[in-house]
Amino acid sequence: MKIITALVGFGLSGKYLQAPFLIQNPAFDLQYIATQSSDPTLSYPTVKKATFEAILANPAIQLVSICSPNPTHYDYAKAVLMANKHVLIEKPICANTRQAQELYDLAQKQQKILYVYQNRRFDSDFLTIKQVIESEKLGKIHTFEAHFDRYKPSLNPKKWKETPHPTSGILYDLGSHLLDQALALFGKPMAFDGQVWTQRQASDIDDAFEIRLNYGHLKVRLKASLLVQKPGPRYVIHGDLGTFEKHGLDPQEDQSKAGLLPNDPAFGQENETQNGTLFTENSSQKIISQKGNWGLLFDNLKEAILDNKPLIIKPEEILEQLLILETIRQ
Repeated sequence: MKIITALVGFGLSGKYLQAPFLIQNPAFDLQYIATQSSDPTLSYPTVKKATFEAILANPAIQLVSICSPNPTHYDYAKAVLMANKHVLIEKPICANTRQAQELYDLAQKQQKILYVYQNRRFDSDFLTIKQVIESEKLGKIHTFEAHFDRYKPSLNPKKWKETPHPTSGILYDLGSHLLDQALALFGKPMAFDGQVWTQRQASDIDDAFEIRLNYGHLKVRLKASLLVQKPGPRYVIHGDLGTFEKHGLDPQEDQSKAGLLPNDPAFGQENETQNGTLFTENSSQKIISQKGNWGLLFDNLKEAILDNKPLIIKPEEILEQLLILETIRQ
């Protein structure tokens, strides 16, 4: 049985990060896309353009993926759940834990799945560092540092991205990814703190942050900025037996923009120049990067809807993520 699906929003996420996976996964039948901008049928001739209201009113639609601007997420997700449909929603799910808990409670009441699109959990670099950590070659880890730096000094042409809102800015945009990865690796921290600030001229939103998570022996630092011309390592992990250093970024977004499809054998495979290095006392070795696969998220979503399997992206992780984000923002 195929899951009849609709997509709301056809920007970067809808067009490149979700639609190709929904179309190529045999469990889903993407039939409708709601957008106010371009014509989605030019990219995907098998779908139909529809309004959000029409999607809500269509009883045949079982799953709605929300890829619209961040400020709409809470209201749209609530409306979809009230229409008795499953929800896949881009991060951040909403502005705060109160709203998120309300949505999870509503999903439970409606007996529907509410799944947050934390696709960076399935990046090549994250899967690689996860493998290195689990191999115990680093010994007992005491320091974990992750960066998501970019160089974008000009304001974003998408006006909503530069308009102040509780879900706008780099903290909620990229901080949600880095926090999701840290929480997936290490769980809930004992304590946390951080700062968020603005670096670009004429910017009305935050464009740099640092988050610190305290796990006792282990200390975690998560950082991002839009004014880094030459990024350093994306991950640096220190343990009592060694250090792992990883540069570069998962290729799936760029590959999708270039027209490569998720079923292509090269999709998700990093260039070997991005392989990380494991340093120990007397040697160093290159670690071949794992293949990134955002399709695993859609496989898990299918299993949750059709077979009642547990979600990989757990509600308690999303709630902890939001608690940290909103506390630091305040």
